[in-house]
Amino acid sequence: MNAQGRVTLRILQRADKEILALPRVVKGAVYEFQSKFRADPNHPSMRFKQLKGGSRLYSARVGHDHRALLLHVGGSDYLLVSVKDRKDAYGDLEHYAYEINRVTGGIEVVDLSAVNDSLAGKLLAAKEPAGQQQSASPSWFTPTAAETPGAAAAAPGREAGLFARFDDQTLLGLGVAEPLLPSVRRLTTEEQLLQFTDCVPQLTSDILMALYDGKTADEVEEIVTRPVAAPEPVDTSDYEAAVVRASTPVTSDDEALRAILAESFARWQVFLHPTQRKLADNTYSGPARVSGGPGTGKTIVALHRALYLATDLPEGTTGKPILLTTFNRNLAADLRARLLELAGPEHTARVDIVNIDSLAARVVSEADDARRRAIGQDAEIREWAAMLAELGETRFRPEFLAAEWSQVILGQVLRSRAEYFRARRPGRGRQLTRQDRDVIWQLTERFTKRLADLNVWTWQQVAERAAELEMARASRAAGASPDGENATETSGGAMPRHRYRHVIVDEAQDLSPAHWKLLRAMVAPGPNDLFLVGDTHQRIYDNVVSLGSLGVNIRGRSHKLTLSYRTTRQILKVALELLHGESYDNLDDGTEDLAGYRSLLSGDQPEFLEHPSWDEERRTISAHVRAWLDAERGGRERDGLDGQGDASSAGSPAGGSIAVCVPTRSLAADVLSTLAADGVEAADIGPDGPASGAETAAVHVGTMHRFKGLEYRQIIIAGASQGLVPRGFLDRIQDSDPYRYDRERRKDRSLLFVAATRARDTLLVTWHGTPSPFLGRYATVTKP
Repeated sequence: MNAQGRVTLRILQRADKEILALPRVVKGAVYEFQSKFRADPNHPSMRFKQLKGGSRLYSARVGHDHRALLLHVGGSDYLLVSVKDRKDAYGDLEHYAYEINRVTGGIEVVDLSAVNDSLAGKLLAAKEPAGQQQSASPSWFTPTAAETPGAAAAAPGREAGLFARFDDQTLLGLGVAEPLLPSVRRLTTEEQLLQFTDCVPQLTSDILMALYDGKTADEVEEIVTRPVAAPEPVDTSDYEAAVVRASTPVTSDDEALRAILAESFARWQVFLHPTQRKLADNTYSGPARVSGGPGTGKTIVALHRALYLATDLPEGTTGKPILLTTFNRNLAADLRARLLELAGPEHTARVDIVNIDSLAARVVSEADDARRRAIGQDAEIREWAAMLAELGETRFRPEFLAAEWSQVILGQVLRSRAEYFRARRPGRGRQLTRQDRDVIWQLTERFTKRLADLNVWTWQQVAERAAELEMARASRAAGASPDGENATETSGGAMPRHRYRHVIVDEAQDLSPAHWKLLRAMVAPGPNDLFLVGDTHQRIYDNVVSLGSLGVNIRGRSHKLTLSYRTTRQILKVALELLHGESYDNLDDGTEDLAGYRSLLSGDQPEFLEHPSWDEERRTISAHVRAWLDAERGGRERDGLDGQGDASSAGSPAGGSIAVCVPTRSLAADVLSTLAADGVEAADIGPDGPASGAETAAVHVGTMHRFKGLEYRQIIIAGASQGLVPRGFLDRIQDSDPYRYDRERRKDRSLLFVAATRARDTLLVTWHGTPSPFLGRYATVTKP
């Protein structure tokens, strides 16, 4: 017992799947059980007893007809592993194997009967010679000669195993659960492997799927094993130490269990992959960065990071000392909703959640009385073009000057010609002479005055002004607090302090240099100051930065997530090929790649269809959408859910499970019109997300820019034609402005990549006329 006379009961991640499958009345009994067990496990009604064999396994009564399997961790600490019907319980419970993984140091529990009863197990049993069928004692504890440690090749007369080229020591060194090695040796088909990995520990599943996908053992060590390996030597007998490691996915929170039983939770709210948990709950000596492809859980890590920091605030801290920011307004709104769902109102109240431009505008409005209207990029380009025409200036294009002014001069908060002459220009491409810089400086001064006369300014000017104000505040704070105390400003402002204790940035690749200057000034340098997540392969704006030059030093604190939870391996393979031929930065003067990016999900191959005209293509879009909706409706009727579904139901039209993604607004309008004419209710995706009423629309339609941060079960990418993807005007600037051509082409390729990776299960790509060059070999397909 602990100091309060109660025991600790944790729930293993695998147990929640079993709990969710139980009848509602039994779920209530599980909740009652955990309360009673924590209060007094030895009460006679619990029928708490150790299973035979002197193991750590115990059973206890859950209601009248069910039994809980518990693993005794040590002292008064227990782990709920499974809940079974009592008629199946005791025979099955003794078929559990448990161990501390020698690599990760986490507790792994294997249900050997589930492995045996899986499709893989049945197929394997069918292969056994007569008289050698599975006995009551699991075969993995009595391996044949061909399956003893070190055996890598199949026995005579047997089909070669999928992993025959890897010896046992290699697999164990990577982290495969030792009791499963004989079973691994028997796997010969992909179907067996997929069934097998569905009921084994997460690390074993990750390793086998990566090896099956063609990764070498060294590559798997780098991308799968090393991120979850224990930092210290592992004592495989110390269960008390093992249960608190990130590699043991458990929860001991009553609210989490209540959410599980009510089926009102998403798994990311309770259980994180060990790699994600280590990143979210770590202590960093300075700014840290997490990268990774779409669907790897970067945003989830950012949200759990916010919760971790909120719960770690010193007692008595007031206000909102943690900032959680991102580029788009709709993404900021989504972060707010998801953090509230994860952390609850008390912890969410400690986090300031706002998009970066709104944050900058807030800072400026606090300090400046002047009110100027902010204009967008298109209006800015028009003003540049008008001014250059009035001056007869032809040496520089308006787009080039707009980018130079916003990304270099404003972005780095350069205050003088001399500072501009010395400034680095990462990602700008075109080399400038000293004379060029002098001319550009004069033009930007004239342009700044022009905007002031019009009483307007750009969002980049707002960011630059906010950064200037916060840098001045940080300078005062440093002078007032020589010990470098990392605290926010006190009420009344008696002593200048930094605005936040911690800053978390989602979609970091989209922020400009001025944004980074602003954020760097908002928090004192020190432990856990800045935490950023993002993927430069998904950059769809012009902001290219070198964080080190902006005072954000992430060297030695950069980490990568490689496992996608969103989309299937088949879709992922296509999406990665769409990026072929491009190079991407890592936000810090280096290059970034998606090496090791993978998925454990499997599904249908993406489909590619060409059409002679846009009218024909629209007919195909409508036909596929209606067929998908009919299939969903039929599935719901078979499951008895018709008319009583909710937005969380898989395949529910109310959840917007289907989307059509196109390159331009006019094409989106055409698709909406076609669907409406065919009786399909569809909603437009606007700048703040799906339009009003979208919650009841079965289909969402929008441009590629609008799909950032969204996901759908089935997606059609339409209009993937040359001249649309990439945009046709790029051909006109290929020779006159090659740097801009490369930059804009890369953005368009990233947009296509983002769109493709929004699909969870099904991806259809269509075009009319000449296919996009980005489609490569997938453009050589037959007509529908």
